[in-house]
Amino acid sequence: MLRILCLALCSLLTCTRTDPGALLRLGMDIMNQVQSAMDESHILEKMAAEAGKKQPGMKPIKGITNLKVKDVQLPIITLNFVPGVGIFQCVSTGMTITVKSFMGGNMEITVALNITATNQLLRDEETGLPVFKSEGCEVILVNVKTNLPSNMLPKVVNKFLDSTLHKVLPGLMCPAIDAVLVYVNKKWTNLSDPMPMGQMGTIKYVLTSTPATTASYIQLDFSPVVQQQKGKTIKLADAGEALVFPKGHAEGSSQLLLPDALLSAELALLQKSFHVNVQDTMIGELPPQTTETLAGFIPEVSVAYPKSKPLTTQIKIKKPPKVTMKTGKSLLHFHGTLEMFAAWQRGKAPMSLFLLEVHFNLKVQYSVRENRLQMATSLDRLLSLSRKSSSIGNFNEKELTGFITDYLEEAYIPVVNDVLQVGLPLPDFLAMNYNLAELDVVENALMLDLKLG
Repeated sequence: MLRILCLALCSLLTCTRTDPGALLRLGMDIMNQVQSAMDESHILEKMAAEAGKKQPGMKPIKGITNLKVKDVQLPIITLNFVPGVGIFQCVSTGMTITVKSFMGGNMEITVALNITATNQLLRDEETGLPVFKSEGCEVILVNVKTNLPSNMLPKVVNKFLDSTLHKVLPGLMCPAIDAVLVYVNKKWTNLSDPMPMGQMGTIKYVLTSTPATTASYIQLDFSPVVQQQKGKTIKLADAGEALVFPKGHAEGSSQLLLPDALLSAELALLQKSFHVNVQDTMIGELPPQTTETLAGFIPEVSVAYPKSKPLTTQIKIKKPPKVTMKTGKSLLHFHGTLEMFAAWQRGKAPMSLFLLEVHFNLKVQYSVRENRLQMATSLDRLLSLSRKSSSIGNFNEKELTGFITDYLEEAYIPVVNDVLQVGLPLPDFLAMNYNLAELDVVENALMLDLKLG
């Protein structure tokens, strides 16, 4: 029995694969958006306007009536990461509370206070989205002043103020913290929505687990889903090694790490779009695309076609495109076929001259435009060229290396770059502006150093 259990365990361990996914690290620079969220939502002003209204289920406070809040100060928000928990938040603000008290007349209470709470970033089990949740809200009085005459009994006044403020402020201020988090949480809602890759399919970033908090950042692990338009999911290649952030980032900074396996899966959606059928005779700086030009490289062509004929070239990508990355350099690999045809007679299909198997690499430069990852390519080198069939007899296909290389540069690479303009979708969260990001090719991944401007 023990042997069976050991075999089963070994089997499970063997089958475990490292999910290449995608990693998002949120430093304090991005998390400080809570400050802007409080400003954008105008929650403190709304709270002040609602303070004097009778709320359902709220019991009246003995000794005071006609409560109002005015002169709310602009809050100062301080955030600190709490490892394994979330973010400790302190909101420092001030305001004036006016009430009609049992002592007669109107009382003005000017308070300076701190609101503290711990905000956990969790994974909502129902939606799968990240969600902030506040707990342990406390209101700490820093300073209290009133307009009461100084000759009034201080003990009576202090006892009344202490009792009144501890009853009023938590119910007044803690909902403001929750309201700000609701506002921030709405900025996560588009994260798991499928994003289109033109008409060919969609990309969806799925949060795999509860975000992890350290002393310097919060990390979110994604398992991207790349899906064809007809519903078939493209499986990401096994990365072999766990995806990790390179060291050496500024304290509190934020980064997004996209593995080359993910970019390969996304480009697989575009595989058919990389097929071309070029019939133009004049292309860029190339010599005329005719059998006469081709005969300069393969003499057998002039025997089969003594009179010059226009050429048609068909390129098909037979394997899904593959992206590889080494520090500072990224390549896009294409495996496919290149077939050349000669126009025969009007009304008749062109005749195939030969079919070659080709493998070539493109150098890739990355940028971001309109919050999508853009790729611009140029030919790195033609790696292999082999003849699969020929109607003009045997010939040395290596003689075509220069001709095919020039053809790829002038005729094919522009088509590839045109297809790639569709852009690769990036995770949509917290209204992030990726256009400001700094991009860096690292080992097996592309890193975006996120900036707020």
